[in-house]
Amino acid sequence: MTKTGYRIAVIGAGSLLGKEIGDELADSPLATGTILLLDTEETSGTLESVGDEATFLQTMEPAALDNVDVAIFADARMLKEFAGTAKSMGAAVVDATGTSAPSDGPIRSLVANPKPLSLETSFVRVAHPVTTMLALATAKTAQAAPLAATFATVLQPASENGRAALDELQQQSIHLLNFQAAPTDEFDTQVAFNLTSALGESAKHPLAFTEQRVLNELQTLVPATPEPILQWLHAPVFHGFTVSLFLQFTQPVSIDAVNAALSLDGIELVSEEGEPPSNLLSAGQGQVLAQVKGHDRGYAVWMAADNLKLTARTAVYCALELTKLRPLGTVQ
Repeated sequence: MTKTGYRIAVIGAGSLLGKEIGDELADSPLATGTILLLDTEETSGTLESVGDEATFLQTMEPAALDNVDVAIFADARMLKEFAGTAKSMGAAVVDATGTSAPSDGPIRSLVANPKPLSLETSFVRVAHPVTTMLALATAKTAQAAPLAATFATVLQPASENGRAALDELQQQSIHLLNFQAAPTDEFDTQVAFNLTSALGESAKHPLAFTEQRVLNELQTLVPATPEPILQWLHAPVFHGFTVSLFLQFTQPVSIDAVNAALSLDGIELVSEEGEPPSNLLSAGQGQVLAQVKGHDRGYAVWMAADNLKLTARTAVYCALELTKLRPLGTVQ
């Protein structure tokens, strides 16, 4: 049976991340194929948009994966339930949730991948957006001069943990402004109007888990650069990661050399006179905003990125990589 276009399934398409992935697919070369939006039975029939096209969410069930080339998972529960089914039916799997094990498949980033995928690759893991931000900055500035150490303070938004966390931050803000007890089902602590380095013991998404994930990914993607010392904070914002990165070099290096090293695809440099990067300015952009200050052997890099957009762009990049291993012409 001859195929003229790839079939790409977005599983968990109704989630915040799933919607971003659908939009990224619509702007990618994969838009010439068939894009399937799959989610729970409860959301089936919901009208969504993929780029400028309107389409309906379909129920996620094994039959929906028939003849799918790449299945991009934007929902952790569905990944656990259906990833094995997708692989058994011939689809390559992209985990955009960050919940699979390193043994499941290689980690992939937009910027730093030690080696190309092998022809046997059928499962890849999407790098965390902070991994991409730090890998971009450290790998490239290390070309200006050797790095002695790196330190980073990461400010995490509520949307990193999905719609439920986003809704709880909103509800906490409203309740506190009205002098009412705030709901804490997601965070097990107050995050509204608060900056904290730890959530409650019963939080559904502990900060330490995400921090360790990023450290593990950096060790794989940029092993030649010093492991950063991280301070991970939850910020009372809805969208967008911001990172304060300090680079310590082994020898003097000019700010022009550091800026030149960061002048690459994936980073938009902001001059010292320009408006500093922020989560608001980065909204909707698939690249990292960065501003450099410092002198001699020490430089501070202030960065901001849209976490959902950056993750979605990386997921589509992974899907493109996998389709190159699956030439059109016959059903896989």
